[in-house]
Amino acid sequence: MKRFFTTKRLCRAGIISALYVAFTYAFMPFAFGPIQVRPAEALCILPLFFPEAVPALYVGCMLSNLASPYLVYDVFIGSLATLLAALCTYLVGNYIQKENARFFVGGVFPVLFNSFFIPLIIVFLCDGIAGFNSATAAYFSYALSLFLTECLWVYGLGAPLYFSVLRLKKRNLSLFE
Repeated sequence: MKRFFTTKRLCRAGIISALYVAFTYAFMPFAFGPIQVRPAEALCILPLFFPEAVPALYVGCMLSNLASPYLVYDVFIGSLATLLAALCTYLVGNYIQKENARFFVGGVFPVLFNSFFIPLIIVFLCDGIAGFNSATAAYFSYALSLFLTECLWVYGLGAPLYFSVLRLKKRNLSLFE
């Protein structure tokens, strides 16, 4: 029986988690809110390769969200969105064999989960409807904004990451076995 918690996997999970936190904190003033400059979201494609990326992204997101202005809600609900997205991405990665399709379908989950969960936090839990006529208008405006920024990070920055890891994995480097 193959063990899940090997030293290599634990180290890789720690690195993924630390990178998520570092990339989020590096863009701190712009990492939270309706328009998120969060390049760490590119790491959300890593569950397509590594199962340990699922808990790593969750922990990294929780630690990152400790600096959120929506602290209590974002730490739990925002991190839950990342966990669910990473889990779905991992499951899809097991079923789709074509590399391009795996990437595009796997990237859908972080985009959709964050686009729909985060506006719930901003609008309904933290009363972020300033400048809007209704909570519904604010929700859909924030959802569209987050959808576009998530697409930018997951697909724009995630594509070079995905295809680089894929290329390295095909070379059978010990780090990627």
